[in-house]
Amino acid sequence: MYRTSSLLAAVLAAGCASTQSASSIIPEQLNPDAKESMTLIVPAKGVQVYECRASKDKPGAYEWAFVAPEAELFDTTGKKIGRHYAGPSWESSDGSKIAGAVKARADAPSANAIPWLLLGTKSVGTDGSFSKVTSIQRVNTVGGVAPKVGCSQDNAGTPARIPYAADYYFFTAK
Repeated sequence: MYRTSSLLAAVLAAGCASTQSASSIIPEQLNPDAKESMTLIVPAKGVQVYECRASKDKPGAYEWAFVAPEAELFDTTGKKIGRHYAGPSWESSDGSKIAGAVKARADAPSANAIPWLLLGTKSVGTDGSFSKVTSIQRVNTVGGVAPKVGCSQDNAGTPARIPYAADYYFFTAK
């Protein structure tokens, strides 16, 4: 039953969301707990910030390392309702805030888009529209992938701000 409701939610969300992917079917590993239900669809637009750094795995090599997201959050009508930033954190305009941790990931249908995620969350702010959120799916991603070139010893410490968009599906306990 949950798979059907998740698929229905994904189809409905695809019609409402600001970013749409060629495939709106969410991989099974990204399903939240069966005791949770989707309560909010939050389109986001912003950047994924990377920095050119010495590689931890390859001595003498340099690579783009993820630093943080910086995005504005909207409701499905396009009204700004908050922001998303390092933590990862999602903060509502009403002051409620949640912090997340990745529980599962899946490659995006597009090779040029950041992965889809399932994140567990906890409230770290005041009571409000985000405070009861227990998990988030990041889906329908567009862009945001680290640059493939341009990172060397000569530009170590240089940031790259890569535009991205995504839909965040917020879930709460039933």
